[in-house]
Amino acid sequence: MSAVNWRSLPDRRPFVTLSSVVVACVLLGAAGGLITAPQIETWYTTLNKPGFTPPNWLFGPVWTVLYAFQGLAAWLVWRAGLDDRRVRVALGLFVVQFVLNVAWSPAFFGLESPVLGLVVIVPLWFAIVATIGAAARVERRAAALLVPYLAWVSFATALNYAIWTLN
Repeated sequence: MSAVNWRSLPDRRPFVTLSSVVVACVLLGAAGGLITAPQIETWYTTLNKPGFTPPNWLFGPVWTVLYAFQGLAAWLVWRAGLDDRRVRVALGLFVVQFVLNVAWSPAFFGLESPVLGLVVIVPLWFAIVATIGAAARVERRAAALLVPYLAWVSFATALNYAIWTLN
């Protein structure tokens, strides 16, 4: 009996793998926000915020869509085959940016620290740019799916900075 080469297995059930990756990204991404939800209702509401702060209800739907796009992008890159070094690099960068993304809520809300939020979100921004570049070398549609995420994190970085300076 020979060993199974997981890298070369075809995706026989694309809908199942796609759904699994998207759901995993949405759930893992939401976990940070759910854990820190009490601080959103207490500490965050007491902060001075700039005039361009969106209403709180907007964040959940936006992040849900962005996490779903991230899952779809990761799945598109993965489908190109793990035997390709470009795929492994793109997915490695994806993991790095995702970990930074999930770390932001505990840094900002959990520790009630806009400055620690900046310490996380600035490298996150660069990690997203690197992920988009790496994904584009594998699958342009995956890179395009990450552009709205970069735009939102750019906005979130400006918001985080403004909150830090106002408080």
